[in-house]
Amino acid sequence: MRTARYGRKIRKLWEKADDKRRKRYECPKCGKRSVKRVSYALWGCRSCGARIAGAAYSLTSEGGETARRVLSEEKKKGE
Repeated sequence: MRTARYGRKIRKLWEKADDKRRKRYECPKCGKRSVKRVSYALWGCRSCGARIAGAAYSLTSEGGETARRVLSEEKKKGE
């Protein structure tokens, strides 16, 4: 098992990232809370079998959420 060493702050940051990695997320396709991490930045839904590319330790990243929001606003302007 890999863990962070030598410092309280680093151990807390590692614990936070590890908790995000192990958490189950809601599937964007079927809506069930059954998405788990398959490998680095690859997530899979155990219910519908969907494969999703995401962030390394969570399903979405802040940058990805910002990009999704900007694209949806541009799409609304074009209509």
